[in-house]
Amino acid sequence: MTRHLISIDDLTDDELSWIARRGAVFAAGAAEADRPLRDTVVGVLFRKTSTRTRTAFSAGAVRLGAQLITYGPGDLQENTGETVEDTAAVLSGMLDVLVARTAGPEAEMRAFAAQERMSVVNAMSAGEHPTQALADLTTILQRFGHIDGIRVLYVGEGNNTASALALALSRFAGTELYLRTPEGFGVDPSYLDRAQLAAKARGGVVAQEHHMNDLPAVDVVYTTRWQTTGTVKPKPDWRTDFEPFRVDDSVLAACPGAVFMHDLPAHRGEEVTAEVLDGAASIAFRQAENKYHSARAVLQWCAGGSAGLERAAV
Repeated sequence: MTRHLISIDDLTDDELSWIARRGAVFAAGAAEADRPLRDTVVGVLFRKTSTRTRTAFSAGAVRLGAQLITYGPGDLQENTGETVEDTAAVLSGMLDVLVARTAGPEAEMRAFAAQERMSVVNAMSAGEHPTQALADLTTILQRFGHIDGIRVLYVGEGNNTASALALALSRFAGTELYLRTPEGFGVDPSYLDRAQLAAKARGGVVAQEHHMNDLPAVDVVYTTRWQTTGTVKPKPDWRTDFEPFRVDDSVLAACPGAVFMHDLPAHRGEEVTAEVLDGAASIAFRQAENKYHSARAVLQWCAGGSAGLERAAV
């Protein structure tokens, strides 16, 4: 069975839960001997820079028994005018899975997936970063033992990380996601509307406001860097709008007991202070390690079929 992960919405509730739980199993070291991807070839295509996601999927594929082929931004004949569809048709005759970071529109990722032989994983497109959200779910599960009912305050730009987090967290019962974003830099309405509908159906909340007043009581405070990879802000003085949305000790003090998460890379002194990122409440670097564990779960889901997956995750 060929499975594509282009958006969180491509996953059923059971699949979303399984990937999060399987990631936690890998994180606990309980499945290190498993090699479900032996005799599989995984291609990794990154047109944009990446430390965590590229390494996570590369190392994850190898550890699961796969052979790995990597491509940089100048390696494929797309640069000479070959279409994405033709490239995908060729690669699908040689690869079992393609992990791709394009930073382009979702439609481009769908074009890679418009064939039936090669699974395609979106390692970040312009609108959504689904594999980041899956790592976030694994981190929350690892920390709290559950995802249902978790409350998260997201501070900063409504970028592709925020979109994916909203889509993912809203799929669990009773969760609450409070987005505090600068005016004009909120989550794309097409993602926000979908997340709000999912949350409402499950007794949860997804709410976006454009100020830092009256912060809610939460379990997690989450931020990302202000300058998203591969993007340019439409306003030259955008930093003025972002200054109030820095996560510092006063934000954590308003959310007593909350842990701090960050998808990294971080710019200390911009979106977060060093005291918070390097402080006792921060689990950001554990979260980064979980990209690797979650990547293994995604790859197993893509290439491992469905037989026995629920048993394997328990």
